[in-house]
Amino acid sequence: MNVKLTNEFYQLTVATKGAEMQSLIDQHSGVEYLWQADPQVWGRHAPNLFPIVGKLKDDQYTYQGKTYHMTQHGFARDLEFNLERETDHSLTFLLTDNDETRAKYPFAFEFRVKYSLINRLLNVTYYVNNPSSTEPLIFGVGGHPGFRLPVESGVDFADYFLRFKPSKSRIQIPLTTTGVDYAHRTLAPTDVDWQINHDVFKDDALIFQLAGTNEVEIRSDKTKHSINLKTKDAPFVGVWSAYPQTGDYVCIEPWWGIADLTDSNGELTDKFGMNTLAPQENFKAKYQISFS
Repeated sequence: MNVKLTNEFYQLTVATKGAEMQSLIDQHSGVEYLWQADPQVWGRHAPNLFPIVGKLKDDQYTYQGKTYHMTQHGFARDLEFNLERETDHSLTFLLTDNDETRAKYPFAFEFRVKYSLINRLLNVTYYVNNPSSTEPLIFGVGGHPGFRLPVESGVDFADYFLRFKPSKSRIQIPLTTTGVDYAHRTLAPTDVDWQINHDVFKDDALIFQLAGTNEVEIRSDKTKHSINLKTKDAPFVGVWSAYPQTGDYVCIEPWWGIADLTDSNGELTDKFGMNTLAPQENFKAKYQISFS
């Protein structure tokens, strides 16, 4: 089922499957900002990543002596959420644990995704609650919105560039076929604009480690239209587009979690970048999208 949220500026469509954004249209220009899920290239729009971000080594992990199997980015993006609350300005979707999730992930959880339209801003907020009275909850969570490029005629994919704010260097973490190579992280010159082309993604996603408030913009000198994603507390951001099968889109992905390290031992309690909630504890994370 699809649900719409509309204000004077935008029309947002969200599916209950995965609580995934399907469309985000400018009410005045008619511009569609989200990638429209070509299954020959990348068949999603903007999946929500939970309870892991990225891939596990061999698609498995061990917890309390038992091995569990889970594929890339977790299971939430493929499951049906309940529309828990709908207002004039927001939609809140809820996913809770069940027999299917516990076969892959032996934790009780409540995972909420809230979308809010406030004038020209789209806020996406993640709430994770540990309902257990005795057990911890270990998880990763993240966003994966894909933005159409170009959004209008007369502009090509390679006419766009990434601009990071604040203008400063950031740690870049290599991603290999066997995981995140954190030992070989480097200091990347994100104080200058990064040109976008498909070859930029030949080694998969560009991953940057963050601290504090950060913005990643997609801009072009050939159009007034730009895309801005802002986060105040995400420890990582990924920038990605499919390769070598290419499509005209770029994902900006704020992450509170990350793929397994190349030298991961497979123990969930040792997994780099994860979040842990004590019994009855709550977690909140947010990112904001704006357009010009």
